[in-house]
Amino acid sequence: MPTPQAAVQVPSLQLVPKPPRRSHKWRWIIGLLSFIVVALVIGARILISRAEPILRAKIVETLSARFHSRVELGDLHVSVTNGLRVEGTGLKIFGVTDPNPFAPGVQPLIDVREFDFRADVNSLLRQRAHISTVYVNGLAMNIPPKGERKQIDKLQGDEKIKIVVDQLVCADAKLVINTAKPEKPPLEFDIKSLVMTDVGPGRPMPFVALLTNPKPVGDIQSAGVFGPLEEENIRETAVRGTYSFTNADLGPLKGIAGILSSEGKYSGVLGRIEVDGETDTPDFSLEVSGHHVPLHTVFHAWVDGTDGDTYLQPVKASFLRSSFTAKGKVVRMKSPAGHDIELQVVMDRAFVEDLLKLGVKTDPALMSGPVAMKASLSIRPGEGDIASRLKLAGDFHVRDGRFSSDKIQDRLDAQPGQTEASATRHRHQGAERSCRNVPSGSRRSKLLCAAIRDSRDAGEYVGTIQP
Repeated sequence: MPTPQAAVQVPSLQLVPKPPRRSHKWRWIIGLLSFIVVALVIGARILISRAEPILRAKIVETLSARFHSRVELGDLHVSVTNGLRVEGTGLKIFGVTDPNPFAPGVQPLIDVREFDFRADVNSLLRQRAHISTVYVNGLAMNIPPKGERKQIDKLQGDEKIKIVVDQLVCADAKLVINTAKPEKPPLEFDIKSLVMTDVGPGRPMPFVALLTNPKPVGDIQSAGVFGPLEEENIRETAVRGTYSFTNADLGPLKGIAGILSSEGKYSGVLGRIEVDGETDTPDFSLEVSGHHVPLHTVFHAWVDGTDGDTYLQPVKASFLRSSFTAKGKVVRMKSPAGHDIELQVVMDRAFVEDLLKLGVKTDPALMSGPVAMKASLSIRPGEGDIASRLKLAGDFHVRDGRFSSDKIQDRLDAQPGQTEASATRHRHQGAERSCRNVPSGSRRSKLLCAAIRDSRDAGEYVGTIQP
């Protein structure tokens, strides 16, 4: 019999070799990637460190060559996130003299608050860099007064231009045209947005602009072509385009009210811009009456773009059944601030009832009938409403006039059996009594009173309007 020890079997053990460790391989890969990343960062920093001074030099050299003047550039930063991006602040271009000596300090010709653009690295390193679009936020352009604008010297070529720009997109811009006359404030244009293409010296530049008009408040949309810039005499720089002015509130102009819209076109040079356009104010009213009438005008004017004075030649206006023509000028004044308006007005197709509806609160109008008038109209600048600053002087002739009140008309009509002399005397006496019944607070009643005091034949009134 087998012994107990012989019956016990010991299992055999097989040793399986462990797989080789791969940790050193991953460490090698991670290390390589880290090296690449560090190399890229170092390369980017080297690129940026080289690009910033190159770009700074090119920007300053280009603008100095362009304007033959001193150029200052504040901060300039280059980043490679999502391509090469360049950002700058505090760009100033100065002239030979201060363009606005009445303002404190020395004013630059051009002041850029912020700008940025994207570009290809190879393009920037070329002799002449090419940039597709430059974005500007906060641009101020100070144009020197007439007679000093030759400080912006005429370029003899563009061989020194180091940067070429296809398009300029600008937000929050201001164009300031200064004047040498102390009584004239600088002419300022607030431009919400401006896009110019084909930007460069010696070429016309198409543009689209959105301007803010201070009074009446509203936005002016304009598209056209500007240039090429005549740097020796900026007044001779060509400009042409179209404009649209909508939903302008006349309320801030004291004494009148309504919502105005205007469209038109312009062309010429900055020294003389010819403008043809139309305006519509469907709810125009004067504060003295409060009656709303539709007012339509067609006008031809020329504007001195260097000082803002406007010369109307002429304005043809119509409301209700009446129309008139006005010629004259609108001159900007510094003290008191505002516009000095001088017009010659001719009415050859108008009706008394239309004039009274516009200028007198009484409704219905006290009188009706055709009226012709020639007068000088002036509105002085100042803080008061338009009615208090308006002066009117001239002659008028009412034909077939009749009062709306039968009692008043009966007083003026000749009685049966009266001689012509007696009838005329009766009309004069009735006119005097009727004028005393006109409300004293009605400023526009002066015209009516003057008319009926100078009654001639039945229904005919001739008179002179005194300012």
